[in-house]
Amino acid sequence: DEFKTFLKAAGCKLVVVQFSAKWCGACKRICPLVHAMSLQYRNVMFANVDVDDSRELAQTYHIKAIPTFQMFKQAQKCLQGMDPFGADGAKYLMAI
Repeated sequence: DEFKTFLKAAGCKLVVVQFSAKWCGACKRICPLVHAMSLQYRNVMFANVDVDDSRELAQTYHIKAIPTFQMFKQAQKCLQGMDPFGADGAKYLMAI
């Protein structure tokens, strides 16, 4: 599975995955913020999964709304939410 291979390749790095769709207005609006975060946190890997193109993956990770962000460390999910930059997300990013 390509996604699992990607997570394993990240090793000890934190991985932030945005589950989104091309038609989602909120997903489009948050993209500049996610891009800025990817430039600021160079030691974090950022990825985007289109739920329409990857329905099985969205089901596997229990995506019920978009955009949804999940954070992974050593290929294991460690945080999920619709606001990745809220209190919990900020704690993870500040800890790295």
